[in-house]
Amino acid sequence: MSIQESGEMYLETIYVLLEKNPSVRSIDIVNHMGYSKPSVSRAVGLLKNGGFIAVDADGYISLTDEGRSLAKKIYDRHTVLTGLLVSLGVDAETASEDACKMEHVISDTSFEAIMRYLEAKSE
Repeated sequence: MSIQESGEMYLETIYVLLEKNPSVRSIDIVNHMGYSKPSVSRAVGLLKNGGFIAVDADGYISLTDEGRSLAKKIYDRHTVLTGLLVSLGVDAETASEDACKMEHVISDTSFEAIMRYLEAKSE
């Protein structure tokens, strides 16, 4: 199933929160992203229906295998693109904001080329 950019942003947020905390609820996403409770509730429902997350009876959110894979891919892109931009002289805040936009639109082919370049450069 395909997912829109906003869904990818929610998945990445859930991934980041789960890396820092043992559990995540919708209110944690609200606090992290600064979105309204209804917006987060709608997104959580869409992600659940899409098979990207599971929500237990107490409201705790977990990533499915498919959700975790996609979230990690997005997060890794964000991290690599931020680092690349910083290495080019962009300040960290701007680099992170720009990477957030780029991570959703860059093709796998272009991202893999960037990774090959960075790996060759580090050897």
